Amino acid sequence: MGELLPQCDVDYKHSNRYIERFPVPKIFFRLIAATAAVAAALTLSGCTAQELRGFLPSEEGVTNQTSRIIGLWSTSWIVLLIVGAITWGLIIWAALAYRRRKTDTGLPSQLRYNTPIETFFTVVPLILVLGFFAFTARDQAIIEQVNPNPDVKIEVFGKRWAWDFNYLSEDVHFSGVQAREKEDKTVDINSLPILYLPVGKSVEISIESRDVNHSFWILDFLYKKDMIPGKTNHWYVTPEKEGTYRGKCAELCGEYHSLMLFTVKVVSQAEYDAQMQKLRDQDMTGRLGPEYNANQNLPGTDGNTDS
Repeated sequence: MGELLPQCDVDYKHSNRYIERFPVPKIFFRLIAATAAVAAALTLSGCTAQELRGFLPSEEGVTNQTSRIIGLWSTSWIVLLIVGAITWGLIIWAALAYRRRKTDTGLPSQLRYNTPIETFFTVVPLILVLGFFAFTARDQAIIEQVNPNPDVKIEVFGKRWAWDFNYLSEDVHFSGVQAREKEDKTVDINSLPILYLPVGKSVEISIESRDVNHSFWILDFLYKKDMIPGKTNHWYVTPEKEGTYRGKCAELCGEYHSLMLFTVKVVSQAEYDAQMQKLRDQDMTGRLGPEYNANQNLPGTDGNTDS
């Protein structure tokens, strides 16, 4: 080992004295940039509308909130793709410009540190993280803003493994059952409970659980709320496009969690009134309240706490 150290020192000095850099021609980088631009243009031109939205299962204008959510999601991905392109571009450039050549011997010049670059690599990611946080907090605050005078009030209870819908403004209710599977293991869509919402009306949805933790998720509305026993959460939303949408529980809640499904139908005011009258005709009046909860002794409630 004692004889190797001088040899390393000789190689190091030799490399500092004789290594010559042969920069890659500029036309080479221009060719790479042009190829990348053409590839990106061809790729984007073949994207579907859903892919351009970042694969979100919805579209703008479904509710008064979806456009804001899609904008935040898509803009975040654009910023991240730009950062990724710059990062990969610098990596590829460094690998090509400073590659080892046949005429090189010994070790290349060694750099211990570079304060400007290290500062840049610290400050830029911090700015990105703070920016993502600020815009997310802004949009979430707007979405979570309380509407003191909603047009419609609805109460949703999650239960293993179905849903109860109380239309408080209409004093009617609907009690759902667990989704049924067919022989081919697909779900019978007709067996799912249906939540009706009037188009163009502001809705307050009070969200509660009868037993364990659930999560109320309407996929096309791009938002979900936790359902926690003993706690009531609220969601204020205005459906803006008529249609049929999917809903499900987004919190693992037991054996048949995957069958805790429901359907949302956004309908005209006339259709909504007709469905409410149909529930009255079926004697589904009143409210299915917390008296039907599986847990009757939760802390902070009026249930019996005697053991």
